[in-house]
Amino acid sequence: MVKTLTRHGNSYALIIDKAILELLRITPETPLELTTDGQSLTIAPVRDRKRRARFEAALKKTNRRYGHALKKLAE
Repeated sequence: MVKTLTRHGNSYALIIDKAILELLRITPETPLELTTDGQSLTIAPVRDRKRRARFEAALKKTNRRYGHALKKLAE
């Protein structure tokens, strides 16, 4: 999908289609995190950081415990 910026006062805005907002469960109150690698811009909803930390801890534990078996299954 290609988008262009729209003038909004002295700034510019990026209009996001309603379907995309609904898919990502973004409302006008949802905080958004903007990141860049110097070449591209990524916009993502800010999610619960505690939940993310618990998920990453569980993933590390699973990989530590079953990583070898999962690797064999992937072959």
